[in-house]
Amino acid sequence: MSSYFCTNWILLILLAGPTVRGSLVKGKVGEDITVPCSYNVQSAGGVTSMCWGRGSCPSSKCSQTIIWTDGWKVTEQYNSRYMLKGNLPAGDVSLTIVNAREGDSGTYCCRVEIPGWFNDQLSNHEVAVEKARISTASPHTYTSEQTTAHGSTSESSSTFTRTWPPVSASEAPWTASGPCSSTSDCVDVTTNLQNVSVSLPSQQYSENGLYIGIGLCAVLLAVLILALFL
Repeated sequence: MSSYFCTNWILLILLAGPTVRGSLVKGKVGEDITVPCSYNVQSAGGVTSMCWGRGSCPSSKCSQTIIWTDGWKVTEQYNSRYMLKGNLPAGDVSLTIVNAREGDSGTYCCRVEIPGWFNDQLSNHEVAVEKARISTASPHTYTSEQTTAHGSTSESSSTFTRTWPPVSASEAPWTASGPCSSTSDCVDVTTNLQNVSVSLPSQQYSENGLYIGIGLCAVLLAVLILALFL
């Protein structure tokens, strides 16, 4: 009977295995990202060895090992961008990823080797490295202004952005004050102005003659009507 319970207890331990903790760490490309991991030195029976690896924690050791430490110093390091900057003798074995890249995203295993069967402290950490956002500014901006009731000008709180379309030379407005593009153009403008000044007085004289003729006709008509009555 005792052997039966002993066998069941061993199978239960093998199936359950050690408790695996975890966390999610986010960062951006180019930044230093720290993945937290620590253990209680007193509960572990003193300073102990540990490892970091890529992927979930296996049944023993670390898969795709990144770094190893004996608890006092780093003994193996497979990539110079992965460092342990914490206080190792105090149990701080957090992993620092220097100048993070998108390829650093994924699962990381922190395994602290504690003496005894199935006593290792395991934790799987998900790391997500995102691209840094790049903001673009418009080349043409202006700030609108509003006039208050007292006549003062106040700057509007909103800024409008417009892009003005290019104006070709044929569509550009012509102004009388602008310089002539050539000598012939200046001569044509001067001639047109003289023609306008000459035509105005002649038109005025023709209108005066018309009024005089109408007046004379009216006088003659009145005289004719008076003669008929007499």
